[in-house]
Amino acid sequence: MSWHGPLSLKYYRTLACYNELNRAYEADGEPDMKIALLQLSFSPDMLENKRAVLEYMEQAGSKGADLVCTTELCLSHFFPQFPGQDASRYAICIDDEIVGEFQEACQRLGLVASPNFYLQDGEKHFDASLLIDARGELLGISKMVHICHSPGFYEQDYYMPSDTGFRVYETDIGRIGIVICFDRHFPESIRSCVLQGAQLILIPTANADGEPRELYEWEMRIAAVQNGVFIACCNRVGVEDDMEFFGESFVVNPDGNIIAKAGETEELLAVEIDLGLVDIARIKRPYLALRRPESYER
Repeated sequence: MSWHGPLSLKYYRTLACYNELNRAYEADGEPDMKIALLQLSFSPDMLENKRAVLEYMEQAGSKGADLVCTTELCLSHFFPQFPGQDASRYAICIDDEIVGEFQEACQRLGLVASPNFYLQDGEKHFDASLLIDARGELLGISKMVHICHSPGFYEQDYYMPSDTGFRVYETDIGRIGIVICFDRHFPESIRSCVLQGAQLILIPTANADGEPRELYEWEMRIAAVQNGVFIACCNRVGVEDDMEFFGESFVVNPDGNIIAKAGETEELLAVEIDLGLVDIARIKRPYLALRRPESYER
C-alpha cells in the first residue's frame, strides 16, 4: 500500500491524536475513580445479607471508594439453582424500605452503588441492578435481558426478560453500563452499552465450580479489548445447597489486562482506574470507529 494521499494523512492525524492523549494521560497520572467489588457469601436470611452488604459498603467508603458493585442477588441465596420454587419471600419492590436504606448509605458515604436484587414490578419479576448516585438518587434500573435455563440456572422460572434493554448511566465519576451475569455471554450486551457511551461495565455474577473459570476471564478480557472499555465482574462465594461459588472477582482494563483479582473467600476488592485509558485504547484500536453496521444484517 502506498503511504501517500488521504490514507496516510488520516493515519498520521490519528497517530498525533493518540500521542497527544498519551502525553496528557502521563502528565495527569491521577486515577478517576476507585472501584470496590463486594465479594460475599449469602445466607437464606435477607436481613442478615442486607446488613453484611451495608457493612462492606461502609468499609469501601472508609477505603476511599467512589463506586461499589455487589454480586448477583445480593440479598438472598441463589434460589434459581432449583426449578419451580416459591421465591416470593426474596422479591422486593422499588419502593421497599431496603432500597431506601441503600440510597441513604450512598448519600451518607458519598458512594455510587449498584446492588442487584430480585425485583418485583407488578406481576413481573426481574433480575435487576440499581444504579444509585452519591447523592442517594436512583438513576435507574438495569434488568437482565437474556434469561438462562439450564441445570443449576433455572432462571426462566423466576425472571422475565428486561423490558428496557441495556442502559448506561451518566454519573459524576463516569459513564457506567450494567450487564447482568448471563448477558455477558452475548457480545451485543457490552457493545450496546459501549455504543451508548459506557466507559465502565459492571457485571454482577453467580459463577460456580464446574464452570470454565479461565474461559470466562478471557471472554471478558477480549470484550474489553474489542470495545475499549473497563469491565468489572463481581462474583459470590460460599456453598449454597448444591452449588459452590468460587469468587475470583476481577477488573479488566481496556487493553484486556486483569488489574485486580480476588481470591475464593469473602473480600472487598478495591482498585483505582483511570478512564482516560478508554479514549487512548479506542484510538489505538479504532474498532468502534470502523464498524460497518449496514453489513451486519442477517
